Amino acid sequence: MSENEPLVRHVSDTALWTAIHRARETERPDAQFRDPFARRLAGERGEQIAAAVAIEEADSWTWMARTYLFDNYIAGQVRQGADMVVNLGAGLDTRPYRMEWPETLAWVEVDLPDIFDYKEQVLAGERPKCRLERIRLDLADKSARGWLLQSLGERARHAVVFTEGVLIYLAQEEVAILADELAANPAFRDWVLDLSSPGLLQLMQQKVQAQFSKTATPLQFAPENGPEFFEPHGWRAADVQSLIKTAASLNRLPETLQAFAALPMNPARMGQQPWAGVCRMERA
Repeated sequence: MSENEPLVRHVSDTALWTAIHRARETERPDAQFRDPFARRLAGERGEQIAAAVAIEEADSWTWMARTYLFDNYIAGQVRQGADMVVNLGAGLDTRPYRMEWPETLAWVEVDLPDIFDYKEQVLAGERPKCRLERIRLDLADKSARGWLLQSLGERARHAVVFTEGVLIYLAQEEVAILADELAANPAFRDWVLDLSSPGLLQLMQQKVQAQFSKTATPLQFAPENGPEFFEPHGWRAADVQSLIKTAASLNRLPETLQAFAALPMNPARMGQQPWAGVCRMERA
């Protein structure tokens, strides 16, 4: 790789970036979760990407909080009887391996062939804790995606869908279409997703976009009205947790941000204020 080549050549490269931060969290003595596979999956390139976009230890609370919240939301819905978990844009996620699940739980990962080929090579010999299925599919292919969602909906009674770190790379119209498609299937009862405010999106674009190649998908989705964006598309927010307040509650927030974390925050009214959170959506 040349010195002038952007590290993030495709949105799937961000999976390496995410994995290195799971590895760093795992190696802390006070880790909020443990992912023994993350270091292997991230590899040298994950370290290079993380270093290039200047996400240092002081920023690691954002990654910890997001993973922690997704873990808790998904596990909570499974405890309440969900029989299928659908991970759209699964990347290098290892929840089927690193968390405890009922053996009968159907877990479906969907992503591009190349990333699954790499993932299966690294995890060869590891055994998931549930019934794991990987579907190689480009989620941008609307026809194939529609067929897949219909097929999965027919197999499940109560499915939980999650899109971790996915929606921000989509245009607003694309997110609306996906929300409509999920709402059209009664089996998809819950959807766990992460959101950023327009203000935070601008900061992220300034900080990381230089490391994205011209062919990589840009950061795009940050609705002005936060979770309320999804209400006309069949979903309402059942619970919303901000990353900064979650990190503060776990004693992981830098001292310089403590005062900001104490402020009241309405995710539908943050506008140009930096805000990010994880939402558990339910059918409206």
